[in-house]
Amino acid sequence: MKYLCLIYYPEAAVDGMTDAQWQALVDRCLTYGEGLRASGHMLGGEPLRPVAETRTVQVRDGAMTVTDGPFAETREQLAGFYLIEAADMDEATAIAARIPPAPLGHIEVRPVRQLPER
Repeated sequence: MKYLCLIYYPEAAVDGMTDAQWQALVDRCLTYGEGLRASGHMLGGEPLRPVAETRTVQVRDGAMTVTDGPFAETREQLAGFYLIEAADMDEATAIAARIPPAPLGHIEVRPVRQLPER
């Protein structure tokens, strides 16, 4: 089954890192992703740009509203995701717990809904 592991942390946590600390975190993420690919668990994943570069689009009654920034007002922001394959939620949770930025915030593990084929 597919699971999406959403990585959330306060942007200030990484903004305050030295270049060496940031590079070490990136290196751990890349190494972890390589290991997940080798084991057949990793289906995809990407880091996301900062919330300052985000827009939220809302359409109501045919009218579009665009707001700068994310919709959620929270101190933790969506920083990236891993799309994984796991046998069940327990295995997906164990994989998510080892995602390197987990200590900075939290990882949301969500099963991917399978739509019927047309």
